[in-house]
Amino acid sequence: MVRVVILGQGYVGSIFAIGVERIKRGDLGYYGIPLANELPIKVEDIEIVGSYDVDKSKIGRPLYEVVKRYWEDEIPESLKNVVVRKGIHLGSLRNLPIEAEGLEDKMTLKEAVEKIVEEWKELKPDVIVNVCTTEAFKPFNSKEELIKAIENDNRERLTATQVYAYAASLYAKEVGGAAFVNAIPTLIANDNAFLELAKESNLVIFGDDGATGATPLTADILAHLAQRNRYVKDIAQFNIGGNTDFLALTDKERNKSKEYTKSSVVKDILGYDAPHYIKPTGFLEPLGDKKFIAMHIEYVSFNGALDELVITGRINDSPALAGLLVDLVRLGKIAVEKKEWGTVYEVNAFYMKNPGPAEKGNIPRIIAYEKMRQWIGLKPRWL
Repeated sequence: MVRVVILGQGYVGSIFAIGVERIKRGDLGYYGIPLANELPIKVEDIEIVGSYDVDKSKIGRPLYEVVKRYWEDEIPESLKNVVVRKGIHLGSLRNLPIEAEGLEDKMTLKEAVEKIVEEWKELKPDVIVNVCTTEAFKPFNSKEELIKAIENDNRERLTATQVYAYAASLYAKEVGGAAFVNAIPTLIANDNAFLELAKESNLVIFGDDGATGATPLTADILAHLAQRNRYVKDIAQFNIGGNTDFLALTDKERNKSKEYTKSSVVKDILGYDAPHYIKPTGFLEPLGDKKFIAMHIEYVSFNGALDELVITGRINDSPALAGLLVDLVRLGKIAVEKKEWGTVYEVNAFYMKNPGPAEKGNIPRIIAYEKMRQWIGLKPRWL
């Protein structure tokens, strides 16, 4: 059994909850889950025990009601057992058409953290999954500076994700171990402040920013070109979507966060920083959760031949990430059992756009996939 708390009950968190419960009652197979049922912890062993959000219209409502906003078909009755609790926002929903309400509105950040940790001790999660809205952030890289910001109630310096990750370290220390999955761009697995805390607190961190659509595809194509010694002249990759996260990304500072994690793949894979434009480009509400992606790569081949790749597609954004989370929560429990405190690069390299720790970087996904299987103890698939 792996007990899970969801931070951010939006599209991704809701599709994750619905999909897991549908699998448990036999409605679905395992498509979209990379490791399917190869792990000792089965998909059916996942139990969602808690949910947090800061949308006033969601707080206090059963998960069963909230997920109806994102899914039109039948909702599993089991989701009636979880009620969405009030979380921390720190302005993360600014400029969005959502009325935000957070614990910090009526108490200090330190008090809010203490309250959340006490709630988690009641819920007993093994894994805490962060799928909050993309934030504008600044890394700490100093454990002392992070703790000082919490103690001094420095709300301008902190983001909700950073506070949640800090709370997770306190919780893990008290209960003897837990995992924190950071599926958004805010640097946690790449921030030494959190890695130091994690190692001291029996916390496993996976991150940062789940790699779901065009980014892992770009990485694979760049690896293909590099292996054949083709020189990449330039790369253009963009996507447009109509869900709340794409709306949030119309904010310049939030977009920078996403652009950084998406662009980090270029130099890591090629060994040189080819001119590139890789970032979310816009919001178009009729597209909904099925984002439009486009990619153009220009490269030099033998005898100076100039070739181009042009790729377009429509990808359901939230299911793509939710399927990865099904693996990540189970791998989180496995990492806790193995006592691999800090972060686990072998997991991050396959599942994340910006895999921590910071000094490691991206590698071709096929290599990352085999390294991840090796870490788990599974047989190689293609090697």
